[in-house]
Amino acid sequence: MSNRFNDYLKEQLQDSEFQREYEALQPERAVIQAIIDARRQSGMTQKELSDRTGIAQGDISKLENGNANPSIRTLQRLASGMGMTLRVEFLPGNAARG
Repeated sequence: MSNRFNDYLKEQLQDSEFQREYEALQPERAVIQAIIDARRQSGMTQKELSDRTGIAQGDISKLENGNANPSIRTLQRLASGMGMTLRVEFLPGNAARG
């Protein structure tokens, strides 16, 4: 992220309502980043992942841009297409923040 964005975000986070909304998005952002990181680690383009999973490239793009909410089944298909296993965890509140 650029310094301009970080400075802007820091300024916006001073607003308690904005901060609550931003923090509520963190789990979704983590899933999105995990998808992107896994695909890149696999050395695949969205198109190649689409070909392997049967999930439309446009839908993969929507997932990676945060414009769609994947089901567990979709996440499993993506993981399998990348030769990976999906793991979902529930962590104690303090561990999730740390």
